[in-house]
Amino acid sequence: MLHKFEMKYPIIQAPMAGVTSPKFVAACAEAGILGAIGAGYLDGKQTQTFIQEVKKLSAKPFAVNLFVLEEPRIDIDVLQKARMALQPFYDELGLSPVQSVMSKDVFEEQVQAVIDEDVAICSFTFGIPSASTIQRLKEKNTYLIGTATTLEEAKRVEAAGLDAIVLQGSEAGGHRGSFTEPMTLYTRNQLLRQVVGEIDIPVISAGGIISKEDVTEALASGALAVQIGTAFLVADECEINATYKAEVLNSKPQQTTITRAFTGKPARGRINDFTERMKEAVVAPYPLQNHLTTTIRKESMKQGNKEYLSLWMGETSYLAQPGSVKDIVARLI
Repeated sequence: MLHKFEMKYPIIQAPMAGVTSPKFVAACAEAGILGAIGAGYLDGKQTQTFIQEVKKLSAKPFAVNLFVLEEPRIDIDVLQKARMALQPFYDELGLSPVQSVMSKDVFEEQVQAVIDEDVAICSFTFGIPSASTIQRLKEKNTYLIGTATTLEEAKRVEAAGLDAIVLQGSEAGGHRGSFTEPMTLYTRNQLLRQVVGEIDIPVISAGGIISKEDVTEALASGALAVQIGTAFLVADECEINATYKAEVLNSKPQQTTITRAFTGKPARGRINDFTERMKEAVVAPYPLQNHLTTTIRKESMKQGNKEYLSLWMGETSYLAQPGSVKDIVARLI
């Protein structure tokens, strides 16, 4: 895998949806690691445009990550209660409540963009694509990577015929890649011990990896490569809002939590007023909750109000150090 995709180092930049930009992905590829587009919040056309922009900046292979989602069954009562729980935030920010939460299936359009643009690698979060989708991508020789948070999920990814798997430990920032219930939390090292030797496809370790020692330990435990997100959030080329970047750099130990309040799916981020006030609230399923909170997050970003932002970061965020992507990679290897 490393030689095939021109990776100088066994490191994959985590495909953080809403965070990655063409400049950032290209910088990661040029630094000798695998850059990855987090396309989860994009539609088909936006995904294709993003891919084309990365190609203009780098000739190196890169990955595109897609969300595998089922259309949620809309429970009007749950939706109304979720809206009511968010009303105080709408009021405080001077916003009108979100009325329309209709989602559209863009997955097929995204897959077509990956095929049309000859993307080398496609990874998946929140589930496993259909057999027909896997077949279409395999016919284009696309390397396919699944995501798992348990041994059971890992076995299902392998059985579906994917080429490799990201094992996401509980320390990971951002959304959990889980697709079975109930959600079970295993650390990065626990997962590696459970899965390595039980499946035959290559394993990529993820979750709180932020130092050279973490990388060395994961590779020694049977991982082919590691996937890293939070360490790169503070890179010069990462174009996230300054408030977000400062929160990562100023974070302290034990300041993250796993919450469904922002999107309806469990994700690890910085504890703030929103996560605390929403602990017991009714939350709509993804992507409905995500639609309901979009204006809250956008307005909070405009106002520089960190208390209502989804500040995704891993458990070891407090160890992140600024610098260029190349500087950060040099510290990791």
